Amino acid sequence: MGMGGGTILILCLSMFMEVEQHIAQATNLVFFIPTSLIAIITNIKQKNIDFKIGIPIAISGVVGAVIGAIIANRLDVAHLKKYFGIFLGMIAIWEIYSLVKKYIYKKKRHNNDINKKFKEEK
Repeated sequence: MGMGGGTILILCLSMFMEVEQHIAQATNLVFFIPTSLIAIITNIKQKNIDFKIGIPIAISGVVGAVIGAIIANRLDVAHLKKYFGIFLGMIAIWEIYSLVKKYIYKKKRHNNDINKKFKEEK
């Protein structure tokens, strides 16, 4: 769906278990840190990480997480829920757009293959 398990965890905690948004997001971080460390270690062992790209992305992610946490702490729960909902909506729109784009590309490619075969048969 284009979103990680953390997004779904926050959604489930806040909507179905009625956990306050701030607590749901903090719980997600507590869950995310050990699982991501295990994933990093596993991928390093399998030599799947390009450190030239990975280190700047990791640093940016940490800086973004700190900034995001500071902003989230300063927002009241109603606004935080609203912004999180907007974020989920943007992800949904992007995913639908990506699926439609992929479908159109495959259909166009399929039609080109059929036309090419038809021309070869003549």
